[in-house]
Amino acid sequence: MWNASPLTYLTLVAALALSVFPIYWMIIVATRTNSVVADVPPPLLPGGQGADNVGRLFDNPEAYFAKGLLNSAIASAAVTVSTVFFASLAGFAFAKLRFRGRNALLLTIVATMMIPVQMGIIPLYMIMVKLGWQNHLQAVIVPFLVTGFGVFMMRQYADQAIPDELIEAARVDGCSTFGVYWRVVLPALRPAAGVLGLFTFMQTWNEFMWPLAVLSPDNPTVQLSINNLANAYFKDYTLMFAGTSVAILPLLVVFIVFGRQIIGGIMEGAVKA
Repeated sequence: MWNASPLTYLTLVAALALSVFPIYWMIIVATRTNSVVADVPPPLLPGGQGADNVGRLFDNPEAYFAKGLLNSAIASAAVTVSTVFFASLAGFAFAKLRFRGRNALLLTIVATMMIPVQMGIIPLYMIMVKLGWQNHLQAVIVPFLVTGFGVFMMRQYADQAIPDELIEAARVDGCSTFGVYWRVVLPALRPAAGVLGLFTFMQTWNEFMWPLAVLSPDNPTVQLSINNLANAYFKDYTLMFAGTSVAILPLLVVFIVFGRQIIGGIMEGAVKA
């Protein structure tokens, strides 16, 4: 086994401190008043204003923070479940089923990953207007129910992780194509599905540009709620930092609960590659 040198550990500790300190400082300021924002050196211990700042956050009439949290939770959960299901289903089809036009369809899906998201905002917004989905949560959910990256990722993993003999054995036992997917393929894709689901949840939760274009300030996602806290004449940093601290809690919980799944899926994919 390779033993790391003290310099390696020192570098890792320094990188960890540089990564964690801005988040820690944000949480500290969220428990204090605006007077400490520009203090040098910065405060390192929590203050006694945390409960008051969180209370002001949820009472703020311009932020709609509770509604933003709920909208983000619904959108993130729906997009994550849908992306994992459809991407794993399509990945299984591209990896293990033989049908006419398979390579051309896969190439088309990969090509969608090369188009910048910004180029699709205007036509996508026009579609939402035609459907009458402006300021409705489905406008944030439906366009992202499946992604080209998810399909490609699951296809690559399924091609390497699932032997053809396993699928043939399931067919001999009488499984239909969907039965093979549900009983054999999906359990085998669990590590990759976990990684894709967590990354999708994080991306949808942090999405700002598209909700800003299609939702109104009184029906926001959590990122728009935090943006609504910024005032043109006075910025209440403690309120903004309190909102950001509350907004990252679901992501921290997800990473703490499923962190081993993320690392296991990434490492397993790296070993297979």
